Amino acid sequence: MPTPFTIRPIAANDNPAMAAIIRRVMPEFGADGPGFAIHDAEVDHLYEAYAQVRSAYFVVERDGQVLGGGGVAPLENGEPDVCELRKMYFLPAARGIGAGTAMMRHCLAAARTFGFRRCYLETCTSMQAAQALYRRSGFTPLRAPMGGTGHFSCDRFYLLEL
Repeated sequence: MPTPFTIRPIAANDNPAMAAIIRRVMPEFGADGPGFAIHDAEVDHLYEAYAQVRSAYFVVERDGQVLGGGGVAPLENGEPDVCELRKMYFLPAARGIGAGTAMMRHCLAAARTFGFRRCYLETCTSMQAAQALYRRSGFTPLRAPMGGTGHFSCDRFYLLEL
């Protein structure tokens, strides 16, 4: 059975599609107020933001349409062996078809290639399907945030030993 999607590195011309996806998906989960990633400057420039050292961003595509994405980068104000799983959001069309699990594999493989030993992420209570994916992927909950991402409205934190 053919895979219903492909995962590839982000291209510069994917920036508008990913910015639109982030701005559509985050409000769906009540994550559009102050202290959420929707307000990060990089939302409009993901290709450039993840063209940095030890960073990668991937998109999920089906029939030429970008349906979501996710990436890894060093944890801001964190220890050098810790990366952060960042900006992983999918349109409803990409949910329930294995795209999240496949994206997780891509991101964690990239993190290992970059020499990270731990992967951190933060999310919010309302993103229950995402939290289930994180737990299935081996992430364990933390009591408090790590680093200094500026996402003060996130209330769930996870860490994975790579």
